[in-house]
Amino acid sequence: MTLLEVKDLKMYYEILGKGYVHAVDNIGFNLDKGETIGIVGESGCGKSSLAITLLRILPHNAKILGGEVLLNNTNILKMDMERFRKNIRWRRISMVFQGAMNALNPVIKVGDQIAEAIMIHKNVGKKYALKRARRLLKMVGIEPSRANNYPFEFSGGMRQRAMIAMALALNPDILIADEPTTALDVIVQAQILKLLKSLQRRLNLSIILISHDISMVAELSDKIAVMYAGQIVEYGDIKNVFLSPRHPYTMGLLSSVPNIKGKKRRLESIKGVPPNLLAPPKGCRFHPRCPLKIDICSEREPEIVSVNSNHLVKCHRYMESRRLMGLE
Repeated sequence: MTLLEVKDLKMYYEILGKGYVHAVDNIGFNLDKGETIGIVGESGCGKSSLAITLLRILPHNAKILGGEVLLNNTNILKMDMERFRKNIRWRRISMVFQGAMNALNPVIKVGDQIAEAIMIHKNVGKKYALKRARRLLKMVGIEPSRANNYPFEFSGGMRQRAMIAMALALNPDILIADEPTTALDVIVQAQILKLLKSLQRRLNLSIILISHDISMVAELSDKIAVMYAGQIVEYGDIKNVFLSPRHPYTMGLLSSVPNIKGKKRRLESIKGVPPNLLAPPKGCRFHPRCPLKIDICSEREPEIVSVNSNHLVKCHRYMESRRLMGLE
């Protein structure tokens, strides 16, 4: 059953005197109950901008210019802000923000910060909210008594767990995890991913997992959306996209990840840099960096086309891309 459906979502940042940054440009995807979708791409491609657009926690210069976000067939972008704040944000959709040390207030105890989120959205007293905060900390593997500690008294992994506890305070349907393993060592990263998997099974959560690490996304996701320059360029079932990528950008991301089980191969980088989204390239936005580009790539923007029922791609040369990249 489809829980969340995003259709042609467009959000730009207005830069006075310069124009608009095309941060989220006609994005679309579906999320079912209990499912995880991974959103991957380089820094600056619009992943976090997509997340804050879904939660409508945008800076003053951000403009939602089109599209729909349907939660159980209700367009939540059309709700007035007060209703959205009370009924959707944190109750139905919550978020684990990137950089737990920056997201937590350093001078307020962790338990009080979790309790505050509960009291704002529910008509309960502080005693009940703190009790709930301690139960949440226990659920994510933190001793409940640590609710009396400040964030600087937690390790990086514990702060990330505390942020997950806060995001789950109101039993949301959808959890957005924005780079949940950033700045953590590999052992703690594995623990956080294991925790997310466990909580998803236990609570039947739907998760939007945002990361630049395509291998980490593969560990947790059912579907994947590859973003480049504000657009989704490849989207589908995790096995289809990983085992048979069609977009040269997706192939480049996969070539930059070591394969610990396969034969030795040289890691490849994607040449060039992402485009300036104040003035995106004409045609395919990846064409200035693409090894397969032909004249049409710089002249006409490709359509999203279906490779099969569980795999979409935005590329003029998707039919021959794997052969030309030496993957067939």
